[in-house]
Amino acid sequence: MSIESRSPPPQLTLRLKRALGGRAGWGGLALQIAFVIVLVWIGYEIVANARANLATQRITSGFDFLGRTAGFDVSQSLIPYSGSDTYSRVFLVGLLNTLLVSAIGVFFATIIGFIVALGRLSPNWLLSRISGGYVELIRNLPLLFQILFWYLAVLTALPGPRQSISLFGSFFLNSRGLMSPKPIGEAGLQPFLLAIVVAAVASLVLRRYAHRQLFEKGRSIRIWPYVIGMLIGLPALAALIFGAPLSFEVPVLRGFNFAGGSGVIPEFVALAVEVAAGATRNPDTAYQAAQEVSARSH
Repeated sequence: MSIESRSPPPQLTLRLKRALGGRAGWGGLALQIAFVIVLVWIGYEIVANARANLATQRITSGFDFLGRTAGFDVSQSLIPYSGSDTYSRVFLVGLLNTLLVSAIGVFFATIIGFIVALGRLSPNWLLSRISGGYVELIRNLPLLFQILFWYLAVLTALPGPRQSISLFGSFFLNSRGLMSPKPIGEAGLQPFLLAIVVAAVASLVLRRYAHRQLFEKGRSIRIWPYVIGMLIGLPALAALIFGAPLSFEVPVLRGFNFAGGSGVIPEFVALAVEVAAGATRNPDTAYQAAQEVSARSH
C-alpha cells in the first residue's frame, strides 16, 4: 500500500497570512480592517460635526486665508516682506526666523553645554560647584521667566540710540537691538564664490592623488602648502581681477534711530539667548562627551 505524500501548502499564502494577520491569522486581519473602518467613521463624524457647527456660527474655515493680505509688518525678516504681502508670506517669514533662532541656539548651546560639562568635571571645587549651580538654576527657572529677564532686565535696560555703545565704530548696541554693517554683494561676488568652489574641488582631487601615490608607490606627498595656496590664492586672484566681492553698509544715526546696515531686535536676541542657555536643562549629552574627552586626556 503506497502512501502518497501531501503537497506542501503554498508559501505565498502563508507569508501573506503571517504578514497581514500575525499570529491571529485571517481573523486578526479582519479585526484590523474593522478597527480602521471604525476609526475612519469616527474621524468623518468629528469633521462633519465641526463643519456643521462652524457653518451654523457663520465661521469660515480652510486655508483660503493664506492668499489674503496680512496687513501687518514683521520687525525681523530674512526675506523681503511688507504689510501688503499674504499670510503665506508671513508664515514663510516666521518659519525662517524660527530656523535661524534654532541654528544660533544650537551653535551656542553646544559651546555653553560643553564648557559647563567640563566645569562640572573639574577637580577645582569652586568651578565644579559654580557649573552645577548654573545647571540647577537654569533647570528650575521657568522658560517664560528667563525670556522676560533677558528682555526686560537686560536688553531694554540698555541706553537709547543716541547713547549707543559703539564697537569699533561700526557696531552699535542699544535698547533697540544690535546694529551692524550690512553686507552687499558686488559684481565680483560670483567669480569669488566660483574661485572658492574650484579651489575646494582641486584640493580634494589633489588629496585623492596623494593617497593613491602613497598606497600604490609608497610616496608621501606633502599637499598642505598647495591646498592653502589654492584656497587663499584663487579667491584673492578673483577679487583682484573682478573687484571686491562684498561691500558693507555701515549704520548711521539719523534723528532718533539708525539708518542703513542691519539690525537684530531685542526680542530676537532674548529668544536666542534663552534657547542657548536652556541647553543646560538636559546636559547629559555634553556631560558624557566631556567625560570621554577627560578620560582620553588621562
